[in-house]
Amino acid sequence: MLLQAIQAEHAPAALGTYSQAIKCGNALYLSGQLPINPLTLQPCNAKVGHQLHHGFANLRAVSKSSGGDLAKVVKLNLYLTDLTNAPKANQIMAGYFSKPYPARAAVGVASMPQNFCIEAEAIRVLD
Repeated sequence: MLLQAIQAEHAPAALGTYSQAIKCGNALYLSGQLPINPLTLQPCNAKVGHQLHHGFANLRAVSKSSGGDLAKVVKLNLYLTDLTNAPKANQIMAGYFSKPYPARAAVGVASMPQNFCIEAEAIRVLD
């Protein structure tokens, strides 16, 4: 099966040995997106709400670069350094995803790069 790397202009570039997303068959596998400003490559505001918005916006930008949006995301993994932020994540997630919402895991992690408190990755079905 042919693998195609996706590079989004309006999301932070991959800073390691990974692709922003990989298209394989009728699926798009989106790498974890951190709350980094894609223009400055600087971390966004330290508040969890801002980080959630930036993470989801970066995920949307990578998805759009493959010709779609977040409407056909079937699986979302959300990593949080503090699971008490899960209700805030649900609230903000509702602004980026619509019903039927994707299957989701919210996983508590000990730490993340640059002391971020969130990261989001997804799998999207392609047309």
